[in-house]
Amino acid sequence: MKFTSLGFASLTAAIVIAVSQAWGQPAPAVDALLTNPKIVKSLEDIKADDARTFEEQKRITEIPAPPYKEKVRAEYYQKRMQELGFKDAAIDSEGNVIALRKGSGGGRPKLVVSAHLDTVFPEGTDVTVKEKDGATIAPGIGDDSRGLAAMLSLIKIMNANEISTVGDIMFVGTVGEEELGNLRGVKALFRDHRDIDGFISIDGLGITRVVNQATGSHRYEFIFKGPGGHSFQEFGLPSAIHAMGRAIAKISELQPPSDPKTTFTVGTVVGGTSVNAIAAEARMAVDMRSNSEEELLKLEARLLDLVKEAVADENARWKSDKLSVEARMIGDRPAGIVSMDSPIVVATQRAVAAVTRAPRVTFAGSSTDSNIAMSLGIPAVTIGGGGEGGNWHSRNEWYKPTDAYYGPQNALLTILMLTGLDGVSKPALAVRPAAK
Repeated sequence: MKFTSLGFASLTAAIVIAVSQAWGQPAPAVDALLTNPKIVKSLEDIKADDARTFEEQKRITEIPAPPYKEKVRAEYYQKRMQELGFKDAAIDSEGNVIALRKGSGGGRPKLVVSAHLDTVFPEGTDVTVKEKDGATIAPGIGDDSRGLAAMLSLIKIMNANEISTVGDIMFVGTVGEEELGNLRGVKALFRDHRDIDGFISIDGLGITRVVNQATGSHRYEFIFKGPGGHSFQEFGLPSAIHAMGRAIAKISELQPPSDPKTTFTVGTVVGGTSVNAIAAEARMAVDMRSNSEEELLKLEARLLDLVKEAVADENARWKSDKLSVEARMIGDRPAGIVSMDSPIVVATQRAVAAVTRAPRVTFAGSSTDSNIAMSLGIPAVTIGGGGEGGNWHSRNEWYKPTDAYYGPQNALLTILMLTGLDGVSKPALAVRPAAK
């Protein structure tokens, strides 16, 4: 598909208007964008930039960014942003890379467009990109190297075509999205910038899947401690491992609701020093998730009680009071949701319809950088960067650049509907009162 004339724009606009009527909602001026010669050219340029963007994606992938050690990749990303015209692009105190693209509206509305710098893979992981069976293989090749590359392509094309928005756009490469990073980058972003009106995370691939619901999670490490001793000579003392086992057995019988989806798992266990020793210490890490903050808190309260019961049972078994447990929260990701009639959700629907010529959007819940914005009541979505992939969070993660340019095209149209194209359309994103 090539955007060689306004014929594509007219066709797509007709599709989007029809979709708007079916939804009974006013369309954020996507038709005005799709008939604008500058935007039509930008969409063409994004497609023409596809191969170069994929090479950028592979370069980013080969820069290690293990948890809490994203600095080298962040410095590269800052350099690329500076090369694309953001001379003031900087790395903040948390490690996020931030570049501000000012609009004509005096700073509002302000929309954040982000992708995360970090991966789940530990230091020393081989991140060399390889080709196999028609796919590109490497840890993190899609998650989230694709989002980072798509954002750079988007910036390049917007600047090359001198696209001027009404609202400001803050482009951010965030740290700490994965695992025990605990969304530290985006938490710092909202701590330091109280004037953000909307948030988009480019994470994942398929553009017809949009995240408008934040799956919350609470993670705990439980440390069981007892006196320890020889398994024969001091038999009768309470065991940290036995207490942990009792706790796991109790937890396994929990029955959380299926709607809203709520889950739990004991993810890791460790403990003991010898096969013939009563364990003095044992540890387990537990993950709890829910699409409802209320249900997440209910599950957390019940699980904490069960762990205490398990310790009490182990002490009672041996008529002791020497066993204890420490509960330490190691992860806190709040839940939230953005309504289907929110301008940011509607804009995403319109953009997908325009790019794919079909209004086939699937809305889902997930745990992403958008969690923080959603929990604060700030309109947010997570959208895909384009292409196909699989084996997420494994060393065999794979990617194929099938229609990959759809990702930055979709992002461009969504952004312009929300921030407004200067002289053409008004921002669909409302200005929020600045937090005090």
